[in-house]
Amino acid sequence: MSRARCHLRAALFLAAVSSRGATTGVAARRVLSAWPAPQEPGMEYQDAVRTLNTLQTNANYLEQVKRQRGDPQTQLEAMKLYLARSGLQVEDLDQLNIIHITGTKGKGSTCAFTERILRSYGLKTGFFSSPHLVQVRERIRINGQPISPELFTKYFWRLYHRLEETKDDSSCVSMPGYFRFLTLMAFHVFLQEKVDLAVMEVGIGGAYDCTNIVKKPVVCGVSSLGIDHTGLLGDTMEKIAWQKGGIFKCGIPAFTVLQPDGPLAVLRDRAQQISCPLYLCPPLEALEEGGPLLTLGLEGEHQQSNAALALQLARCWLQQKGYQDTGELKASRPSLLGQLPLAPVFQPTSHMQHGLRDTEWPGRTQLLRRGPLTWYLDGAHTTSSMQACVRWFRQALHSRERPGGGSEVRVLLFNSTGDRDSAALLKLLQPCQFDYTIFCPNLTEVSSTDNADQQNFTVTLDQVLLRCLAHQQHWSRLHEDQASPEAGGPAPLLLAPRPAHTHSTSSLVFSCISHALQWISQGRDPVFQPASPPRVLFAHPVAGSGAIVLQEAATIHVLVTGSLHLVGGVLKLLEPSLSQ
Repeated sequence: MSRARCHLRAALFLAAVSSRGATTGVAARRVLSAWPAPQEPGMEYQDAVRTLNTLQTNANYLEQVKRQRGDPQTQLEAMKLYLARSGLQVEDLDQLNIIHITGTKGKGSTCAFTERILRSYGLKTGFFSSPHLVQVRERIRINGQPISPELFTKYFWRLYHRLEETKDDSSCVSMPGYFRFLTLMAFHVFLQEKVDLAVMEVGIGGAYDCTNIVKKPVVCGVSSLGIDHTGLLGDTMEKIAWQKGGIFKCGIPAFTVLQPDGPLAVLRDRAQQISCPLYLCPPLEALEEGGPLLTLGLEGEHQQSNAALALQLARCWLQQKGYQDTGELKASRPSLLGQLPLAPVFQPTSHMQHGLRDTEWPGRTQLLRRGPLTWYLDGAHTTSSMQACVRWFRQALHSRERPGGGSEVRVLLFNSTGDRDSAALLKLLQPCQFDYTIFCPNLTEVSSTDNADQQNFTVTLDQVLLRCLAHQQHWSRLHEDQASPEAGGPAPLLLAPRPAHTHSTSSLVFSCISHALQWISQGRDPVFQPASPPRVLFAHPVAGSGAIVLQEAATIHVLVTGSLHLVGGVLKLLEPSLSQ
């Protein structure tokens, strides 16, 4: 079907919905809330998630977006059509008081900080983020908590049945894909649950992202930009900045953290074209000046940048809604680069300080200490976020308590997906001096049929295992290059050099996360105690010799990184309570 016919069909459908009385938020919610929750036997949470997984057309969707990159309006029109079929109009979303946050690195953390700050003021908050770590319902939160399995199930079937009723055989009005469906569901949940505000994380894109259907957010934010999803967003920082700046709206204030000169200039020009007032966030230390924020214990420079952006977004929202307690202004300073006006420099209120301190955002610079094992979890998956991850990991090792005796072992558990340059990410991890490097796909178990939240239908088992073998080959070549006489001098290390074990370049590939954790922990993690794996699993000579080293080590430091999905699978096994 031609694009013109698609547009015409969308316009006719929108008009038909309007004529049925669904043009107002009240009417739309009345239509939705009138549907009874389905009572068919077996329609439990896992059934809802399994049905949701049938919409995992992400790979095809991304290919379509690449083809239509020059026409983002097509994407937004398709989303408007899905919204109308669900019983809502774009204008209904204005009631949600949305804070819209995009970026490449740290946008999820910024959302978490912002939501927690505003919740500390007694506001009822909605929070939409991606991806989930353990359960898909983590993507839609009320007051910081994932919606319950019962609530997820109720809203899922309501929306799914509504969309089934209104679809036809045309490609223009089919079922939405996985992420689009969850975005629609979040809108309905937040409206029905009557949240005071909604913090929404933009997906991969910006201009064409399905969350960009929002016409009147209260405020927008841009976290750190880097090179990621180049096939979709463009192969330069400037192209990526142009896409991310697509969430700017006329007259709606926006804030950005400090970016490299090129991307910052693109954001500035994009804001000027859209008539969006854009401000540059001062660094966190400009707000601290020796004050109480120094005690927050934010891990790493990137988290401090995210916190600084969150403070500006929360303060802007509060001011627009007429709140008086928004922090005392300090003397203003000129812009750091002279390209953008500097956002207000103010003293954060006690609510803001408590909000930052109390923010919980698993899987990002997270530590789990279990007997002799310390698990370091960070979902870094771009070169800039991996650099930050390495700094955090090495600083944490530097400040740790040394064991009184016995050996210390460092293990890397790694995976990378999509079009990311895994060789570049692995090269950044070399200075951490790992004794063992483990590669495995983002599968909790070899078979995930009993765990719908972890299913991924966009790739096959053969594909993910071949990618892990490619990671292992990259790692081996890096060590060969490092050992070569022609190799350059060693990079400066934060940690003092230590004698390398004879197995310092050893690496293994496991078929799933569970098997990898079983080998790494050797039964020494007091929480993770699975049934013994088949003996043949660890028959490899490196696995056998390494098992003895791990069993005798006084301390074991394990860094899990490269993919948020990998971190999520690890958390599912190490923290069973997250699955309840």
